[in-house]
Amino acid sequence: MTTAPKQLHLAAHFPGVNNTTVWADPRSGSQIDFSSFEHLARTAERGLFDFFFLAEGLRLREHNGLIHDLDVVGRPESLTVLNALAAVTDRLGLAATVNATFNEPFELARRLATLDHLSEGRAGWNVVTSSDAFTGKNFRRGGYLDRAERYTRAAEFVATARELWDSWTPDGTPRPFAHHGEHFSIEGEFTLPRCPQGHPVVIQAGDSAEGREFAASAADVIFTRHGTLEAGRTFSADVKGRLAKYGREPDELKIMPGVGFVLGDTDAEAREKAAALRLQQVSPQNAMLALEQVWGRDLSSCDPDGPLPEVDPVPDSELVQGRVRHGDPLAVAARWRALSQAKGLSIRQTVIEATARQSFVGSPGTVAAELAEFVAAGAADGFILVPHLTPGGLDDFVDRVVPLLQERGVFRSAYTGSTLRSHLGLAEPVWKG
Repeated sequence: MTTAPKQLHLAAHFPGVNNTTVWADPRSGSQIDFSSFEHLARTAERGLFDFFFLAEGLRLREHNGLIHDLDVVGRPESLTVLNALAAVTDRLGLAATVNATFNEPFELARRLATLDHLSEGRAGWNVVTSSDAFTGKNFRRGGYLDRAERYTRAAEFVATARELWDSWTPDGTPRPFAHHGEHFSIEGEFTLPRCPQGHPVVIQAGDSAEGREFAASAADVIFTRHGTLEAGRTFSADVKGRLAKYGREPDELKIMPGVGFVLGDTDAEAREKAAALRLQQVSPQNAMLALEQVWGRDLSSCDPDGPLPEVDPVPDSELVQGRVRHGDPLAVAARWRALSQAKGLSIRQTVIEATARQSFVGSPGTVAAELAEFVAAGAADGFILVPHLTPGGLDDFVDRVVPLLQERGVFRSAYTGSTLRSHLGLAEPVWKG
């Protein structure tokens, strides 16, 4: 008896709040005009993707006291954009990153429920947290929370939002709600009936131990950076191994790493295009900014084509504001030095290798085969594609790779449901009113 191949899930990430988009490319358009969002969303729906995904930036980031202008510095409010996209799409899921540290449950639950009703069940919420006092200055109470506390607040936030979504009965009867916890003490009546898909889909992005535990306890999808096959399998086994303690099955959490892709008529052509792309993404100026983000020092005297600096990083530097420093700076610097010494790399070459996002590079056939292999091997349930061009960067993938995935029998040939939960194969939450 032949076993049907495992189906993979696809989502599209609108480029932003990153330094991977090549804005100097003449094909690159606005990150603010609605036409850009509409183009990418319509392309994703044409490709039968599960959802369209927006990032969030709550403050313009700074580098050495100046606005960091080498990536996206402007970002419209995500849920506003998605409500507009609901009117020009029919089946595509619509997911926004919204910070649980700088919002309140009633207000955000209402906005998400509104999107779910307007889109007839296609809303998703990527829950993120922040311990960034710099960003928190934009908010009345300062918004600052210690690392551990931000996850306890986020967990209570999600639980409270679900209480609000469940406060109306499935037959449309409103009932009072009351929640009294460590972070929130609220009571009243919610303004909207139960969502068309029960609850909006909850996405979580984070790789720390606290983030993994939060995903296992509360998320439907986890957005991760683990892109290599072995790293993906290790991550998947770890996160899905945590589900049983919460009474959950492995299929109740979808793991979807964010990945890039470069296509060519041949694998060799694609590799050449990918190498040229990395040089565009990591210009000499961008390389130095990435170096200073790790080192926490003004390194303007260094040559991007020269060796890494001999001085050590400043662990608690405030040179860079509003950007996440991934990991211990001393440990990151040690890895970069080892890489540079082993391969004889300059600063720019080291940054190119050390900061590369997992990318699928090759002909359409090669990319389709590798995507299917990752899912079959248990390294992921699907992928959130991050194109390097706005807004047309997804066009080639939909035109050239999606048909091959369909031929392999690993991707849908038509939407079979109307809600985001149905696309992801997730059951509607049991009403807990």
